[in-house]
Amino acid sequence: MLSDRLKSMWRGQRDEGAVASSKASNPRPSVPSLRHQPPAQASTRQSRGLEEFFAYIRGQSGLTILDLGGATQQNVSFITDLGHRIYSENFVQILAETFGGEGADGAADQSNPGRIDYFLRQALEYPESHFDGVLIWDVLEYLEPALLSAVVERLRRIVRPKSYMLAFFHSDNKLEAVPCYTFRIQEVNLLQVTQQGGRQPAQLFNNRSLEKLFGGFESVKFFLTRERLREVIVKV
Repeated sequence: MLSDRLKSMWRGQRDEGAVASSKASNPRPSVPSLRHQPPAQASTRQSRGLEEFFAYIRGQSGLTILDLGGATQQNVSFITDLGHRIYSENFVQILAETFGGEGADGAADQSNPGRIDYFLRQALEYPESHFDGVLIWDVLEYLEPALLSAVVERLRRIVRPKSYMLAFFHSDNKLEAVPCYTFRIQEVNLLQVTQQGGRQPAQLFNNRSLEKLFGGFESVKFFLTRERLREVIVKV
């Protein structure tokens, strides 16, 4: 059974106030690896990867979408207004709760089979072929190789064949820290990107390493953005 504490299926009934109230009544530790930075900065930009994602589901209804960026009313409303269901997981928060912050201990924990299994049960415990699409955003950069491999394999199992997943990766593989973003959908090809703080990535990727990472999927397609983010469409 799905954990009621960590999993919510959103149909747009709850507003931002309700989300905030829920978090206040059940506080969670902050992500230890976030750095202190100036206030959040938001910008709106075109997203070819998002456009490709929605082109796949255009003309369909009643699909089930997974958002790994946590619940935001904007994304919930956009997806449900299109006639689909959305499940939201605060993937980075669950990662912090399971493995802690930066450093050797955290890295070692991410290779521990027992912790990996626990994390998958908390974040991605869904039936086989349950989803018709996944908004992964940029969360895979925070995973060490063993955990990353397990997460990608779990995604392959819980997403229906021929469906699309959208993931973002920083294109500069020499960065010591990457910006932390939240992504809010404005239109089928338009994102509001908010940067707040930075984080040390577990690993960074080029096109070749991404092709290897998603080698078990049908296809991988890349788009490069002005924020030096590589948008990746993965066809399951």
